[in-house]
Amino acid sequence: MSFVDLCLDGDVLEDEIDDFVERWHEDEETPLELHEYLGMTWEEYSAWATKPSILPFILSARKRGTTFDQEMNQERLALAARAETAEEARKMESWLKLIGKLK
Repeated sequence: MSFVDLCLDGDVLEDEIDDFVERWHEDEETPLELHEYLGMTWEEYSAWATKPSILPFILSARKRGTTFDQEMNQERLALAARAETAEEARKMESWLKLIGKLK
């Protein structure tokens, strides 16, 4: 089973991902790319490799049966909803439109 599968089943913790990466490096026989070994799509892996703190969103998307992109959109919208002022909310809305997350 992959890291993502084991994590979703509760058999490993999120912070154990580095152990899996190390095992992949040590396993000269595996035909899998690292993202496959971890159980991530290329998009998920690319985001995680750039910003490891994104892992909970990857796992949450899998738990909810959504895509990573949909999960991130939900988080962005939640941030906008938590704006302390109307001006801050408008800025967040403009930003979300600019990046194509709102129409």
